Amino acid sequence: MRKPVVLLALLAPLAAAGCVNTPTERALGGAVAGAVIADVTDNNVLTGALIGGAAGAVSCGIPGLQRCN
Repeated sequence: MRKPVVLLALLAPLAAAGCVNTPTERALGGAVAGAVIADVTDNNVLTGALIGGAAGAVSCGIPGLQRCN
């Protein structure tokens, strides 16, 4: 029963990936995704949001990804 929820939580950020252009938008998206994944996997939601937000914010510098404006 939890597999569909986890799969959805992991795939939802991919659907929104084309909608973000700035480091702030990426950080917010990463924070939301991190919080959802942490909640679904019974981990600390705040820690998940912090890790996801940090990952989203630094993703602008990764080669192959769209550059942030």
